[in-house]
Parts: sequence; C-alpha cells; structure tokens
Amino acid sequence: MASEPTYQRVAAELRAAIASGDLDERLPSLAVLAQRYGVTSDIARSAVDVLRAEGLVTTRRGSGVYVRRFERITRRSPERLGRQYRASGRAVQDSDTGPRLRVVDIVVSEQPASSEVAEALGVEAGQSVLTRSRRFLVDNRPVQLATSFLPLDIAGGTRIAYTDAGPGGTYARLAELGHEPVRFTERLTARAPNPDEVERLDLGSSIGSLVLDIVRFASTEVGRCVEVNQMTLDATAYILEYDFMA
Repeated sequence: MASEPTYQRVAAELRAAIASGDLDERLPSLAVLAQRYGVTSDIARSAVDVLRAEGLVTTRRGSGVYVRRFERITRRSPERLGRQYRASGRAVQDSDTGPRLRVVDIVVSEQPASSEVAEALGVEAGQSVLTRSRRFLVDNRPVQLATSFLPLDIAGGTRIAYTDAGPGGTYARLAELGHEPVRFTERLTARAPNPDEVERLDLGSSIGSLVLDIVRFASTEVGRCVEVNQMTLDATAYILEYDFMA
C-alpha cells in the first residue's frame, strides 16, 4: 500500500492540534511549520491548503493564517421550503440558521434575463426581469451569495420589488398575488470559485476552495415558473441534508 503523502500527514497533525485546542488562533509561519515537521516550505503550504479547503483555517491578507471556528449550517430540504415558514412570517433562511446571527445585504433591480433564466420564466432572452441579489452572513462570516429572478408581470411594482419583501419573504408575497410556488426543483454542482466569489465569500484563496452552485426553479400549481434562484454557497460552511420517502 502506498504511503500517505507527506503534506497529508502534516495536515492531519495540524488538524488534530486544532481539534484539541493546541492551535486555537494564528498558525505559525510556513517556515516555522516546515522546521517543526521536518519538511519543506512547499509541503507546509500544501498542508495548510488542505485545511483551508476544509474550512478549518482562513487567510487574512498581510496578517497570516488563522483557525476558523464555525458550526456548519445544516440546510434541510424539502422542509425549509414548506408553507409553514412563510405562513408564520418567517424567512426560508430561518430553517437553516435558527437563532444564529444572520445579516443579509440585498440589492433589488431590473436586469436583462440570460437565456437560461428567460427560458425558465417564459420571457424573451434579454427582456428585463426583477432581480433580488443577496449576500448572507452568519455569525459574521459570509456564507452564501444568491440572486433571484422573477417576471415583471408578476413581481413588478409589488412588495417583492422592495429590499424588505415583508413577513414570509418573496414566496409569501407570490402566494398573496395568486402565484404561490408549490413545486421546487434544485440543480446542484460543485466547482472552484471565481475571484469575485473569493472576495465576497472571504475564502482567502481559490486554491483548494470549493463552492456549491444551486439553481432553484419555483413553479405554481399550473406549472408556471415564477422564480429562478441562483445560489453560491461556501462548501465548507454547509451540510446539505435531504429527507424524502422512498
């Protein structure tokens, strides 16, 4: 059996030190790590990259590498999209984060629809649609970027066009307008982040980092798609849980 790569061995020892509390704030420099474990600086860097990809450490520019303490968010489906949340005036995100501190940066505008969005919403490519772009921070950590696209003939000029869509959020307003979503389809892919996502999600580096792309299509009882939601999640911040009958 092939021996474990040296950088993985160093990463395992660093991981154990973090778990035990021996490393609880700033990691030593690469030179110190290399000397401590008897390896080259490149191997020490690769070991730190493994921990960064796992979400255990984060790089602060000009300061160093620090241990990241964060309880992963459990994103439960399909429970989180149930009517009970919007009926009680709670947001979908309440299902994920509960009482944890959550801050949402939001910008509402009108933008030309891409071909994918236009096809789903049943409009012409390039036609203006309402967009709700958000960045979610949980416990002061950026964890998700999301942009919802909605047809203007439904959402334009309504409470949905305000940054605060009101109790129960967008889906509650759609239900009041006679376009309640009753079916949701999500497509999930994993990939490396682009530079803008690295910055907005505070990933430190794209090396070894992964994000989860989730595209959700929300449809009414008559089959009309009334929202396309494109989400980008820091893969190290989430646990995705699915519960369904056989």
